Amino acid sequence: MAQEITDFSMSQDSVHTDSADKVAPNYKLLRGIFAAQSTLYLGTIYGLSKSWYKNPLTNFRVKDDTYEWLQMDKMGHLYTSYQIARHTAEIYKKTGISKKQMMIYGAISGIIFQTPIEILDGFSPDYGFSPGDMVANLTGSAIYLGQIALWDEVRIQPKFSFHFTGLAKERPNLLGSKPTERWLKDYNGQTYWFSGSPKSFFKGSSWPAWLCLSVGYGIHDMVSAEKSQSIERGFHSYRQFYLSLDIDLTKIKSRSKFVRTIAFLANSLKIPAPALQISKKGIDFKPLYF
Repeated sequence: MAQEITDFSMSQDSVHTDSADKVAPNYKLLRGIFAAQSTLYLGTIYGLSKSWYKNPLTNFRVKDDTYEWLQMDKMGHLYTSYQIARHTAEIYKKTGISKKQMMIYGAISGIIFQTPIEILDGFSPDYGFSPGDMVANLTGSAIYLGQIALWDEVRIQPKFSFHFTGLAKERPNLLGSKPTERWLKDYNGQTYWFSGSPKSFFKGSSWPAWLCLSVGYGIHDMVSAEKSQSIERGFHSYRQFYLSLDIDLTKIKSRSKFVRTIAFLANSLKIPAPALQISKKGIDFKPLYF
């Protein structure tokens, strides 16, 4: 029975090991995935070019925006690149390609998917090409690839959570006027986490493999990209750090492939849990923090 109930095949962001009895890759499936990924990729770029960029594109320019939003937007780039690498690698694993190829395809996908967006930003009069964004994109893919190369598994997982704030009403054009816009634009409601189970580092520990410790980062009172502009509007922006518990859903055993798939996808998000909030205002306990 213990052998019948195994950890997810999609689990824990672990990867299969190359065996001596290698099975030839399914090249038909591999080509199909390439085609689907390319179509989705091009469609996303086209959609962004029509909806995100309000003004006509102009000459390419570089803009250093590392000081904006107290780096919360950079955390978003890191998180997105990591998740693209993670999900893409899992998809390619089904083709039977080698572990090394799977890792590389996943990591490269995280970079390739976002690089044209950065280039479009470079031609946009509203943004500009951001070296900081590119570094964050590379870092997200490197976090995935580096852990697999070092430990043969993912032990520290970037995650995301969001709660609505009243700050969006101050500048709805910038922070979002609709709920669907606010989760993307209102950085005050976003928190980026790094979750990991002590069990991953101490294999002989009795700590449950599914129970994680999580460190989070967020900001508050940021109603403009620059802190000085927020102050001019009467808001004194500051950083917030969090300590919380989390659950690695891929470590919960199930026979159902559907349940395992949902758990793999949902593991991108930090579950609501009690948290300690640490900021310039002191330490505050949140009974249930999103």
